[in-house]
Amino acid sequence: MGTVDFWCEWAWFGGDRPASGVLVGARDGRIESIVTGTPTPPRRSRILRGLTLHGVANGHSHAFHRALRGRTHGGRGDFWMWREAMYRVASVLDPELYHRLARAVYAEMVESGYTAVGEFHYLHHPLGGGRYRDPNVMGEALIAAAAEAGIRLTLLDTLYLHGGLGEHGYEPLSLPQARFGDESAEAWTERVGRFDPGSDARMGVAAHSVRAVDPRSLEVVATLARERKLVVHAHLSEQPAENTAAMFNHGLTPTGMMARAGLLGRDFTAVHATHLSSDDIELLGSSESTVCMCPTTEADLGDGVGPSARLLSAGARLCVGSDSHAVVDPFTEARSIELNRRLVDGVRGVHHVTDLARALTNDGYRSLGHLAPDGGPWDPFAIGAPCDLVTVGLNSVRLAGHGPRALLPAVLFSATASDVTDVVIDARVVVAEGRHVRIDAAAELATVLDDLWNRDW
Repeated sequence: MGTVDFWCEWAWFGGDRPASGVLVGARDGRIESIVTGTPTPPRRSRILRGLTLHGVANGHSHAFHRALRGRTHGGRGDFWMWREAMYRVASVLDPELYHRLARAVYAEMVESGYTAVGEFHYLHHPLGGGRYRDPNVMGEALIAAAAEAGIRLTLLDTLYLHGGLGEHGYEPLSLPQARFGDESAEAWTERVGRFDPGSDARMGVAAHSVRAVDPRSLEVVATLARERKLVVHAHLSEQPAENTAAMFNHGLTPTGMMARAGLLGRDFTAVHATHLSSDDIELLGSSESTVCMCPTTEADLGDGVGPSARLLSAGARLCVGSDSHAVVDPFTEARSIELNRRLVDGVRGVHHVTDLARALTNDGYRSLGHLAPDGGPWDPFAIGAPCDLVTVGLNSVRLAGHGPRALLPAVLFSATASDVTDVVIDARVVVAEGRHVRIDAAAELATVLDDLWNRDW
C-alpha cells in the first residue's frame, strides 16, 4: 500500500481543543507519524480542510431495516407493530438482493461519516427455515457489500432460537422468524465455526436477546466468544415487556441473565440498555461493558431514553449505532444521547462533549474489536492505529464562524452528515467532496428499494 500523508487543518486528539496543522503519515493503512503545528500542507499531501476526527464507528446495524425508512413512520403503533413490517421485508431478501441493498446502505454510512460498522446479522437462511447450499451465503453477501463500499465490517453472527418469551415460556419461531434460526446453539456454533470472513471483515458473535435465546444457549455464546476471543453483542432491555418476561420466567432481569451466563465484560456490548434497574447499571459498569445507544431508532420506535450518565459513572463505556437506519447520521446519534437526557432530567451538560466524541470514535471501535496491542481501545490518532479519518467541513451555514475552542462542540451539536467532506479508511480516500468515490449511493438505494418493494409479497 505504501506511504501517504494527510494534512488536517484541525484534528481532535481527545482533549478539550483540537490541534491545528496536523500532518498524519500512514504506511500500509496504519498511522506511522503525527506532526502538529504544520502551518501549510506539504506538497503531495492530501489536504483535509475542516475538523478531522479519527474513525467513527456505527456499533449497531441491521442493514435490511433501511428498506423501511419512510414506510413505517406514519400512523400510530409501537415496536411490536413495526416488527411485523420488518418481517415482511426480511421475507423477500435473497443473497443477491441483500448484497445490493447492503452495498448501498454501507455506502450511505460512509458518506455520512462512519468508517466502521457492526452488522448484527441474523438473516441467515431461506424463507421457511431451509438451508442454502452455503449456509453462510447471506453473511458473505454482507462482507462483499462492505468491502465494495470500503467500510470496516465486524460481522456479528447472531444466535436466534425462539420466537419470543411469554407467560408459558419460550415460543416457537414464527414463519418469518424461521429464516433467523439455527436448530440449536450447537448447530449455530458449528455453522459459525465454518464461517471464514477472510481479510475483508472481522468476526464477532451476538445473542439476539433473552426473548430469542434461552439461558443455557447464552452460556454457549459466552463460551464460543471466549474460546475464539470474539466480541459479543446482545439486544438488552429494549422494551419493558422484555424485562417483565425475564423476571416472570427466570427471576432475573435480562442484564442479570447475561451476567449469570458469563457474557458481561470488556468484550461485551449491550445494545439499547434502555430500561435498566440500579443493579443492572452496576453490573454493566463494574464489568466495564460497553452500551451501544441508538437514539434515533429508540425515538422512532418509542422505546425510551437510556440512563447514559449513570452507566458512564458506573464504569461502562458508550458507543452509538444507527440500528434501523431511520436516520444515518453519527452526529445526530451522539448529541441525542445528551439532548434526550436533558429532556428527561431537566438539566444541561449531563455529558461532556468529549464523552460524546469518544462514544463516536475509540469506544465505538473498541466495541467492534479494533483493539491496540495491549488489548485496550486505540486512542485517537495513536501511532499504529488504523488510518481512518473523517473530516467535517466548517463552511456550511451550520458551522461557519466558530473559533478553535468552539469547534468540537459546534460539530457535535450542530453538524449533520451533510457536512462530511472527506472520509479515509485504511489510508484510502473513500469519500471526497462529500461523495463516495466509487458508488452513487443515492442512485443505488433508489434502484434496489424500487426492486424490493415491487417484488411479489
